[in-house]
Amino acid sequence: MLVTAHTGRENALRSARLVTRRLTEAGIAVRTIAGENSGPGAEEVPASAEAAEGAELVIVLGGDGSLLRAAELSRPAQVPLIGVNLGHVGFLAEAEPDGLADLVERAVARQYTVEERMTVDVTVRSNGSAIATGWALNEATVEKAARERVIDVITEVDGRPLSRWGCDGVVCSTPTGSTAYAFSAGGPVVWPEVEALLMVPISAHALFAPPMMVSPQSVLAVELIAGHETSGAVLWCDGRRKVDLLLARLQGPGPAGFTDRLVAKFGLPVAGWRGRTWEDTGKHA
Repeated sequence: MLVTAHTGRENALRSARLVTRRLTEAGIAVRTIAGENSGPGAEEVPASAEAAEGAELVIVLGGDGSLLRAAELSRPAQVPLIGVNLGHVGFLAEAEPDGLADLVERAVARQYTVEERMTVDVTVRSNGSAIATGWALNEATVEKAARERVIDVITEVDGRPLSRWGCDGVVCSTPTGSTAYAFSAGGPVVWPEVEALLMVPISAHALFAPPMMVSPQSVLAVELIAGHETSGAVLWCDGRRKVDLLLARLQGPGPAGFTDRLVAKFGLPVAGWRGRTWEDTGKHA
């Protein structure tokens, strides 16, 4: 098993040493991330895509940020994560500090079930060409780069324009991330079992800018409109991985008809939209 902890919290490091000791005493081979000082009896490995390769479980001691960091290690190896909340809110963690001993016992006995969570695939495009790709467990967020200015965006669903906003940004969230940035921006809490994607504007200067919930197969896109009153923008994946961008798209197929109908019924402003239709491309964006 791979044990990782928030290195800035002494209680997390103490807990990691305790977990390492109890696992090794139970005959479980343990890995820890180099520099985390998780005590004797564990193999130290670099914080790389190979860190969790071949492990049965990744145990995370810390808050939600620690678990999102650990997801970068576990995802390449398709190894499940389990967290102990030693932070503040800790929506992603399975156990609280007083349940640490029970968590270790259950992990040793393999008394746990694996729950699949949605992630979003992200593509950044400039002039139609993909210039970067990524993924997120919680959310992919397009945000303004300069505090004193807004960004002008057109949002799209399934290759069709939805609305144009001046705003601080747009959050594209999974159900897992609905209790994080999307919630702070006014989005709904979505149970993890619900298959959906959220698109939530951040401080939009518009009469029609509600949070939207769409199919998990849909393509959500945020297209930046250049102008002298707008600032540059950045893409954040889970608040950890940053890309300076011109256009960000979340991958996935889906029908376009409902988006067109929504625009028509509400008279939404989409002037300036430059996105390609399915008829133009013959394929999904």
